[in-house]
Amino acid sequence: MIAYEKVLIEPVLSEKANLLREEGKYVFKVDPSATKIQIKEAVRRLFNVHPVSCTVMVVGGKPKRQRNRAGYTASWKKAIVRLQKDEKIGIFEGV
Repeated sequence: MIAYEKVLIEPVLSEKANLLREEGKYVFKVDPSATKIQIKEAVRRLFNVHPVSCTVMVVGGKPKRQRNRAGYTASWKKAIVRLQKDEKIGIFEGV
């Protein structure tokens, strides 16, 4: 049994994500082991909407420096979920 609350970590709030939201696409930071089917099911159950498709990508870490030490930020997995026409996720409205 999958805990759907743990599949979706947090919504991504950026300029590009705001533009995608106008097209009916919502962007989430997801668990690295989650599959497309699990992500769509989690969105369907948590927000009571009907996802049509899901695009998943791994965002690589960026090189960073702190004083003398070089390192990388952590990599993370991003999902773009497209909903049926005229459906919206309420928590994103007004953000």
